[in-house]
Order: sequence, then structure tokens, then C-alpha cells
Amino acid sequence: MCGIAGFYGKGSLEDLKAINSTHSYRGPDANDVFEGPGIYLGHQRLSILDLENGKQPMKSICGRYVIVFNGEIYNHLELRERLIDKDYKFQTSHSDTETILNGYIEWGSEVVTKLNGMFAFCIYDQEKKSLFLARDHFGQKPLFYTCTKDTFIFSSELRSLCSHSEVRPEVSKLSLKKYFAHDYIPAPRTIFKNIYKLPASNFMKVDLKNLDIIISNYYQLKFSPREYNFNEACDELRLKLAKAVDRCMLSDVSLGVFLSGGIDSSCVANFAAKNSKEPIHTFSIGFEEKSFDESAYAKIVSNHIGSTHHTDTLSIEKAKEVIPHVLSKLDEPLGDASLLPTYLVSKFARENVKVILGGDAGDELFAGYDPFKALRPALLVSKLIPSFGRDIIRGLSGLLPVSHDNMSLDFKIKRFLRAFDYPQSQWNSWWMSSLDKKEFESLFNEKCKPEELFSEAIEEWESCNSNNIVDRTITFFSRMYMQNGILCKVDRSSMMNSLEVRAPFLDLELVEFVMSLPHSYKYKKGITKYILKKSLESELPHDILYRKKKGFGIPIASWLRDEKSFTFKNNSEYMNNDFINSKIKLHRNLKENTKSFLWSLYVLENTYINEYL
Repeated sequence: MCGIAGFYGKGSLEDLKAINSTHSYRGPDANDVFEGPGIYLGHQRLSILDLENGKQPMKSICGRYVIVFNGEIYNHLELRERLIDKDYKFQTSHSDTETILNGYIEWGSEVVTKLNGMFAFCIYDQEKKSLFLARDHFGQKPLFYTCTKDTFIFSSELRSLCSHSEVRPEVSKLSLKKYFAHDYIPAPRTIFKNIYKLPASNFMKVDLKNLDIIISNYYQLKFSPREYNFNEACDELRLKLAKAVDRCMLSDVSLGVFLSGGIDSSCVANFAAKNSKEPIHTFSIGFEEKSFDESAYAKIVSNHIGSTHHTDTLSIEKAKEVIPHVLSKLDEPLGDASLLPTYLVSKFARENVKVILGGDAGDELFAGYDPFKALRPALLVSKLIPSFGRDIIRGLSGLLPVSHDNMSLDFKIKRFLRAFDYPQSQWNSWWMSSLDKKEFESLFNEKCKPEELFSEAIEEWESCNSNNIVDRTITFFSRMYMQNGILCKVDRSSMMNSLEVRAPFLDLELVEFVMSLPHSYKYKKGITKYILKKSLESELPHDILYRKKKGFGIPIASWLRDEKSFTFKNNSEYMNNDFINSKIKLHRNLKENTKSFLWSLYVLENTYINEYL
């Protein structure tokens, strides 16, 4: 796990050093640069594999190609053997970086279709004067870029890219709207005009002679349901889960597992314990507020699998201490408040290990979120209750007492009712949004166009190769929320602590198998993750598998009522300050729970982005 950067055109070695130093925590073990005619490539290394020989930037044996790479390739030894059979020579003993490099020489752009892992990399062809950049199938590793008429720049983080002397950041108002719509900014956009994220499962070719850019998609999440005997499908899923976890345990350094006590992390920890010759280390974070705390369940799982378990507790006092540090390093605004506990559990884990396995993607692939439970009632409401009836129900919902507990009843009902004036392609977006349409219009003092606001989500919904609403919702969460929110949060919070986090649920063989399962196996009779739970009944305690889902939430709603600790600058020329003040007062007077909007605003105002607002 590393930080990569580079540019061609205007700039100097000092620009590259500025970029590298800004994200140096991504790879504190070593750093180096490659310098050629008009081109600079930089690398910050977190040493995980081939500690002695895997240094970067790495040149091919022939000297023509240079690579900088961030990530881990779990099948690199298999690919290495295939390349050796084709008479390729290797100068390292087991570096996955060199496997990618030789793979590119042999297969060209097709190399990305053969990689099972997480990655963002750039390969410079000194003969053709071209760059090849790629990002992994699901977006686990970040890659930002910008291009002017005479300069191309890329980096692992937006904040570090902006350190280049040729970059002139300017906030995009549409991106700002999308941020408050999603609590993240969907790829390929960033908060700034003319700076972009390479989307997941895409590669880019850059002709340095004229700076022409071609971007291509190499992978799509496709549903291919087959006829399975359910029990046999459970057995196969269990085998593939164990194999995926085993692949992700490849490491030359110490390794552990995040363990929340939920199904996904418990599943990963269980198979990691079985695959390990010694007791594994597991790590969890608890909360003083009971409605958010899951540490007791994590302990139950730890006792069940025999792990060496470590627990820390997050209080508002500890949050106050770390928030300024975390937000000062955040490269683009991210409104998911679970960034804080993810950062703290990463910091906590890094004291003992250098690599962590996590349960990310289980909810997305197996229909685990609450909106999946809302789909059937939503279909009935939209079909049976006319618009005026829904308006009456909305009015009555306003009489419900406001609660700041985790996933409270009033929160769920109000969010549920928000979506019914819009097509199905927008339902999940409105359910997840921190504001409704009227609030967007008040915040930005102009008409809200939902089709523009949620354009990326609508595109993903409509491009899904299944017409089933569960499958399409899986696509939404996998391609939108997971890529731009969950995986971004995990990457940034772990990398701030120089910790590598791996997601066994995103093993390609496992994902392809899950995509072949009928949607009714994932969500059945009101039970989310149905087949995952059934397949794990022989592995984990029943109370862990079938307890009510909490999610990795934190008590940010009650924390935001603390006026002394959480103050708002409210100084943006893009937004309506009176509307913002009204939302702050409503929340602090317990008239509304506006935590999502207020936290997203607080994040925005306390990152480096604020100076451009």
C-alpha cells in the first residue's frame, strides 16, 4: 500500500517532492523518484511484500518501462508463473509490482482483466512516450488526475495533487451540490473543476506527444443468475469465502482483522482464524452510547474463534481530539461520520499490525442495507396510495418525536416517505440524501434538478443488466456508495495511519459467484443477506448472524448539539447562510435531526477545501 504521483509537462522535481510529502503517510517506509525528459514519477512505499527488492519506481529489465503502483495483487504468484513459462525474467523474488510490469509487457491493457486485487498504477513507456494508468475493479485504491493544454498530473490524493504549482483549484458548484446529495462526490467528479477521479474498473492511456487521453472501461458488475440447489450454493459460498480470505492473508508482515461483531467482519475473522497457525489479532472500537456500541458482540465472536482481541472506546472527548487531525488530512470532503471510528480503530490496530482484513462489501453484494427492506413497501405505497395521500402521511410524520438515537423510527419513516415523487432510479439516492428537494433549493438559492443531481446514480441504475429492483439496488450500492463512500473512507482513514486494509468480499472469484446467485437468495422473506447467514450457520453463533443490524454509526447527532465543540463558519459564497443557521437551530433545539447535513457541512468547513469556498 503506497502513495503514487507523477506528471508530464510543466513543473520541476520540487513539485513532485511537494506532492509526495503531502501524502507521505501513505508510504512511510521508503520514497524514491524517476526523472526523465519532461516526466517525473514518485512513490511513497508501505512495504508489505518483497521488503528488500520491491522498491519503486521500478524499471523493467529491458529498461523501457517504469511503474509506480499502489495496492496488492492476491493472484500475482499465479500470474508470475504464467509469465515465467513465457520466458519472462524477474529481478525480484516475489514482488507483485514486477508481475504487473511484465504482465503489461506481455498482455498490454488486458493485464488489468487478469489482476485479482486492489490497485492503482501508472506505467511509463519511454519508447512510445505514453502513460498507462488503471484503477481496480471496485475502486479500493484512489487515482486523481488533471490535464491542461501542456501538463498532465496524477496522484493518489486530491490534496497532494493540488500541491503542484500548475494546479489552480476552483470549486465546482455542481460537485458541491452532489456532495450534499450523497455525502461524497461520485466519480469521475471531484470538488474542483477540471480535476477528476479515474472511476473504478477503468484504465487510461495518455499520449504524451499531444496529451490526448483515452479512458476505457474493462469490467462491469453483471448479474448472471443460475439454477442452484440452495444447500449446495451455501456450501459453495462457504468454500469461496474461505478461499478469498486465505488469498488476502498473503503478507510478509504482521496481519490482523477488524471485528465489529457484525456478520461481515465476523465471517472474515472466522476464516482468517481457521487459515492461521497462530491466534489472529482482532480489533474493534466501542462507544459510550449504548445504542451505537457493538463491542460486546465483537468479544463474543473473538471468544468463539479464539482470537487475541483488542478493544478501544470512542468518547466525545476523544473525538474532539482527533477530528481536527483527521479533517486536516482528508483529501476530499466525505460526510460519513464513521470516518472517525474507522480512523481510530486503524490507529489502534497499527500499534500491533501492518495489514488488516475487513468486512467491506458484504452489505453491498448480499443486499444488507435497510433500503433493501424498504423496496417492497415502497412498491406498494407508490402503487396503492395516491400522491395526496402520501402528502398527508408526510405531514403526520412531522408529528413524530425527534430522536438522535442510531437509526431511530422517526428518521427511517421520514427518509422512507421522501422518495415517492420520483422514479425508482432515484429512490435510493433520495433515501440516502441528507436533504430533500426543497431543502436543496433553499441551500443553493436555485431550482433543484434531480436528474442532474443524481446523474451518476441514474446512469448506474439504467445500465444494470437486470430489471429486478433488488439487483439494481445492489448495483447502486456497489457502484455508488461502496466505491465513492465506503472504500474511500477506509482507504483514507487507514492510510493516515500507514495501515493496509484488504477486503476479501471483493475477491473477484467470490464476486462473480455472488453475481450468479438469484436475488431471492440474497434478500428473502424480509431477511437481508439470507444466503450469507445460512451458509455461516455452521461457523458463527446464531445470535451474531440474526441480531438486528446496527451499522458502523456514531452518536454524531448528539455531539453536534455541543455548541462549544462544534462551531460552524458559515462563510461560503455558494450557499444560503440563513438556511444553514436555521438547520443548526432546529437540530440543537431537538426539532429536527439534521445530523447528516450538519456533519457534511462541518467536514467541508474544516478541510483545506474551505479556503476555496
